[in-house]
Amino acid sequence: MLQLGGPLDAGFEDPLGLLRDCHRRIERFLATLVKVGELPADGPLSPVEAEALDTALRYFAGMATKHTADEEESLFPRLRQVLATASDAAASELLATMQALEADHRAADAAHAKVARLGQRWLSAGSLPSPDRQRFAALLEQLSAVYAAHIAIEDHQLFVAAGQRLDGDTLAAVGAEMAARRGHQTCSQRKAARGPA
Repeated sequence: MLQLGGPLDAGFEDPLGLLRDCHRRIERFLATLVKVGELPADGPLSPVEAEALDTALRYFAGMATKHTADEEESLFPRLRQVLATASDAAASELLATMQALEADHRAADAAHAKVARLGQRWLSAGSLPSPDRQRFAALLEQLSAVYAAHIAIEDHQLFVAAGQRLDGDTLAAVGAEMAARRGHQTCSQRKAARGPA
């Protein structure tokens, strides 16, 4: 069973690594939803299937929204600021890429809202009529396609560029905001709060 808050490989001191780790979670929870959507149409969900569906829905309603905020409120604005002063063609392409990625976020949010409504109906009633099951599966197929392209661009292009163009202090600020969004502190913040040894 997938857990919502299990440990990740990277910490807040490595915000780009942490964003990549979050992508692995998104892929795993999305795969869970896809598997539930592929279940035979007859019969109710088993307790294990219902728990998997509920856990995946809660992940996308909670932690995945924090991931989007990490990008749109913390990383993207800082990267935009650096790119706006750059004169190379790659900078212009990256600015356009970020705009497209934000459009992907809106499309994914809309699809997830529909998946959540259908999934909650499935959990409450124990079953879902065939047309709704087909809609659930179609939405997840759409989300899978969006995420596959989106995550590849972020992991292999945008985060690489961010690592090259943003300095250590800027990345530390991104990590601190990511930590605060989750009610945590970075190692540096904890050390500073303790004071000199």
